[in-house]
Amino acid sequence: MESTVASKLEALLKLQSIDSQLDEIRRVRGDLPEEVQDLEDEIEGYEVRVRKFDDEVAALNDSIAQRKQSIKDAEGLIRKYEDQQTNVRNNREYDAITKEIELQKLEIQIAEKKIKEAHYQIEQKINEIEGTKNRLEERRKDLDNKKHELDQIVAESEEEEKNLEKDRETAASQIEERLLTAYNRIRKNVRNGLAVVLVKRDACGGCFNTVPPQRQADIAAQKKVIVCEHCGRVMAGVEQRIY
Repeated sequence: MESTVASKLEALLKLQSIDSQLDEIRRVRGDLPEEVQDLEDEIEGYEVRVRKFDDEVAALNDSIAQRKQSIKDAEGLIRKYEDQQTNVRNNREYDAITKEIELQKLEIQIAEKKIKEAHYQIEQKINEIEGTKNRLEERRKDLDNKKHELDQIVAESEEEEKNLEKDRETAASQIEERLLTAYNRIRKNVRNGLAVVLVKRDACGGCFNTVPPQRQADIAAQKKVIVCEHCGRVMAGVEQRIY
């Protein structure tokens, strides 16, 4: 039983060593992966905004074209009504035609006002598009720089990381599922990713709280898996002091 527990603790220590090396590789990258993702999301948002503005400008131009056609139609009706006025038989017909002419002139005024408003809105949209495109270009440059920086860092450690990932897979396969699940859970809950530690200088190697002599003796004996009563990390052994 003693050797079985010792082998379990040794396997956990090996896995922890591999994970610590992987953590260090990823620590060097810092927040770059998240920054790249954030920039990509921001750029996508700007691109969506530009497309939306372009669609709105196109719709406004369509409305302008429609209103210009309405003005032409109204002007055609006015000419028609003015021709009819020359052939009226009485004042009632004349007044009715005059009212139709006034209505068409009012339609023209309304259309011209709407066209003017649409032109103003287009001008505003174009300014928005220009500003958004400028910000988009800046963010694209930022993204290129961040990607280049990240690619350099990844390239420097890519081979090492792949080898460590393979080693981790092998090491993890040698640990029973219950222990592996507990190990992964502890790693997620601690700041430095250390789930398995040694007792160093009479203290837990993870939280640095003092470990009593008798408990150290139990840990060193490796007859059972013992966790730190303060932080919950697995205590795999006692580091020998060199005097």
